[in-house]
This record gives sequence, C-alpha cells and structure tokens, in this order.
Amino acid sequence: MALLTLLGMASCSKASTQKKRDGEPKAEQPGGRKVKYYKSTMMSGEVSAKPTKDSMGMDMVPVYEDQKSDTENQPTEFVVPVERQQQIGVRYAKVERKPLRHTIRAVGLIVPDRSRNWQFVSRVDGYVQKLNVTSPGEIVEKDAPLLSIYSPDLLTSEREFVELLRMRDEAKSKEARETPQRLIESAKRRLQLWNVTSEQVAELEKTRKASDTLTLLSPFRGVVQSVPVEQGKNVKMGDLLVEVADLSLVWMWAEFYENELSMLQVGQKLAITAKSYPGQNFDGTISLIDPFVDATKRTAKVRIDIPNADFKLRPGMYVNAELAMDMGEALTVPVSAIMPTGERNVVFIDKGEGKLEPRIVQLGSKYGDIYEVQSGLQEGERVVASANFLIDAESKVQGALKEFEQEKPEEAAGSPVKP
Repeated sequence: MALLTLLGMASCSKASTQKKRDGEPKAEQPGGRKVKYYKSTMMSGEVSAKPTKDSMGMDMVPVYEDQKSDTENQPTEFVVPVERQQQIGVRYAKVERKPLRHTIRAVGLIVPDRSRNWQFVSRVDGYVQKLNVTSPGEIVEKDAPLLSIYSPDLLTSEREFVELLRMRDEAKSKEARETPQRLIESAKRRLQLWNVTSEQVAELEKTRKASDTLTLLSPFRGVVQSVPVEQGKNVKMGDLLVEVADLSLVWMWAEFYENELSMLQVGQKLAITAKSYPGQNFDGTISLIDPFVDATKRTAKVRIDIPNADFKLRPGMYVNAELAMDMGEALTVPVSAIMPTGERNVVFIDKGEGKLEPRIVQLGSKYGDIYEVQSGLQEGERVVASANFLIDAESKVQGALKEFEQEKPEEAAGSPVKP
C-alpha cells in the first residue's frame, strides 16, 4: 500500500509538470489572461509572437485571447495638442504633384583645344632675324607675322623656283614647257614644306624676287603660348620657334561618378559657370565620354566643348558644369517630412485638431529637396515637415503611458486585497 501511494504521487507530479510545459507557448499575464500575440500601437499591421519592439523602437503591446476583435483594428492616431505643436515648432507641407528635375554637377579644368593649338617648328637651318612676338599671352590676329628666319638654303630654293618660272615662260613650244612645269610644281611643294604659305609662293611667282628671309604667319586669331627662341639665335631643323593657341573654343575636362554616366550622352548641352564671372553662364556641349572608369575615385572623364569668342575662359581655370534633366511629373513630399526608421520611411499625417497618424511610405528617387512618392500618400494630404523626431518622441511617450494603463488594472486584479 505504501509503495502504490508513492508511485501515484510521482505520477501526479509528472502529469502536473507536463501540463505546465504544454502551457508555456501561451504566456499568461497577471490576472490569468493569455496573450494571443503582440502588436504595435503606432504602426498598424506590425505583429509579433513574442514581446519585442516595433519599427519605431516602441514596445509592442499584448493582445489577449479574450480581447474583442474590434480592438485589433483600433486607430493608430495619437494627439499632440496644437499648442504643443506650436511650442516644438511643427510645420506642415502638402503632398503635391510636381515636375521632377534631376541635376548633375561636376567641377572641371579648362584646357586649350588640341586641334586649335599650333607649334611652329623650324624646317630649315638659319637664324632668327626678327621676333614680331616676344612673350606669352600676346594676342595675334590671323596671318599676322610671328617671326622671320634668315636661311641661305631658302634663298637658293627660291632662286631655283624663279629660274624655272623664267625657263617655262621662254619655252617656245608646249612640249618644251612641260619639263619646267613639272619642276615648278616640285619646287612649290618643297617651299611649302619649309612653312612657306601658298600666298607667299603666289607672291614670289608674281614678283620673281627671291628672298633669303622666311616669315612665319599665324594660321588663326589666337594667343601666344610660348616663345622659346631669341632674336639672332641660330636654329636647327626641328627646333620649336613659337606656339600659338586658338582659344575661341576651349575644352573642359570634368569627372562624373559612374552612377551618373548612364544619364550622359554626346551632344548634351550643359551650363558652365566660373567664379571669375558671377551670374554669367557659358554654353557647353559634351563631345567625348571616356569609356574607362578610375578604379580609385569611381569616376570617368568627360570632355565638354565651350565656345569662348571673348577669351574669357583661360586654360588652367576651374569651372562648374551643371546638367539639368526633365524626369517627368510625380507625387512628391519634402525631404524634411521623411523620418527613416531603418528599412522603412515614416511620415506623420495631419488629421486636424492635433490628431496625427504615422504612416509608412514607399519612396522613389530624391530630386533636390523633394522625394518622389510611389505609395502610401495621396495628393492634398498634409504631412509634418519639421520637428519629426519630437513628434516621434511624443508618440512614444503616449504609447508607453497607454501600455502602463493597460497593465495597471491587471496588476491590481492579481494582487491580494488587504483587509
């Protein structure tokens, strides 16, 4: 009898323990109420099987099994009195449909157009007889003399040319003129290879006076970049004599980030500005996009052609490029109205009379000081555009007080009543 009694007591204890374990998934609150799940008081739709915090960082409240279903859909609004909103500096903005304009900006350096840069190199041996330009920075007009070179070889070649002209003119038959004419064409090409222009050859053919001096003329209106020779100096074939740059069109080398390259196309127009000329814009055109991306800076170089008839933009000057693109029209909200909470973005909707409703929104791209709204808002709604974090703090305080008020009666029911 004693043995049977002990075995029965052990069996009852084991059954009681097993029954307690089976009831563990259903948490019990003071008063014996069982929790069905936990939900957010501020963010509708956020539920959890365990006690945790919602996306706004606030503790979720329990929903009990004996709680009526209509309480599960209770409004998520909370109230911040208008006077309190004025104290913390709340401002509102309307959800509006606006045109979207995306602007890309870059900084670049002005350099001369390489196709408009001319370096005169001596093609004969001789001496610098006269310098018509003496220092960099001088502006020269088209066909203006740059310098003169005395060359005995040039004198010999011009005399041969004049003699061939005389032989052709004195020939009495067509056959007799053919040989001098071939030699004349060959002499012309030789003189042109020595930097003698076609106009100078024509003048020599007209006057029949050979000269021992070669005068170099500027091929365009430009600016002298360098004059490495001096008057009277001996020069050899291949020596640099003078360098002239045409600055009526200059290049700007700008760097754009790799995520902006898909928006750029050859032929696009840009606005160019310089600190030296505040309030003035220059017209730029994209002429080349470098296909190689810098592995360190993650940028690619873009060449922009800029007309510069007045020579205002100078090589070495830093300028700014701005490309504005029309991206259509969409529903927008100010950037200041968005409160990021990790993976989600929240706005506070004004419901009037101090009532506010937090709402999750889906955003598109950012355009200056506005966001494109993809879902979550309707045109005409008013949102909080300043003091968002203070409003968030107010909502958390009210949520904490509501949670405290829900727990207080339960604690009172579970505590013994003192006589």
